[in-house]
Amino acid sequence: MSIPSAIRPPSSEIVVAVTGASGGPYALRLLDCLEAAGRNVHLIVSPLGRRLLADECGVTRLDSESLIGRASSLIRLYNYQDVGCALASGSYLTAGMVICPCTSNTLGAIASGLGDNLITRAAHVTLKESRRLVLVHREMPLGAIDLENMLRLQRAGAIICPAAPGFYMRPESVGDLVDFVVGKVLDLLGVEHSLKTRWAERQGGGSETVRTTTD
Repeated sequence: MSIPSAIRPPSSEIVVAVTGASGGPYALRLLDCLEAAGRNVHLIVSPLGRRLLADECGVTRLDSESLIGRASSLIRLYNYQDVGCALASGSYLTAGMVICPCTSNTLGAIASGLGDNLITRAAHVTLKESRRLVLVHREMPLGAIDLENMLRLQRAGAIICPAAPGFYMRPESVGDLVDFVVGKVLDLLGVEHSLKTRWAERQGGGSETVRTTTD
């Protein structure tokens, strides 16, 4: 049965959370692309996420000009501890949520049912309302606990999207690798973009024959 249009989550509302796993450039590029696509971004940054953005990206102020290099009313910042705000309620309609980057600590907290901050609470709301939750896990290697938490969350409806850039697009810079991961995340959120992430877009196209030798 289709959902009446009056109660369908608006496609423009997306929750973005930033935690302390290395991967600040992924977060900033994602915010840049979402804003450029005209999406309303509800941003939550954990205390260690703030430290991450400062250490890796030199971002010490959390406003749109510092985050994406331009003023914008589409990015709204929320207090990490404000579990009483609108994002903590399923009655606030969104198109989904992405945690980028996502630490193993945050992964485990969500998998364990904790909701003691706005990031984990909003994630649980996203899952219970059957909306899209994308977790861009960045830590490595993976232990048994991480793998079990990922499986538990995937079974609950989350999408585990490790920050693992591919090389078939023949990247020439760190920015190309960042764009590859961000493009995958945008695809999962249903946001149109022009980042090169698909095999068909590879320069030269077509198939290639791999030559082998006996040397």
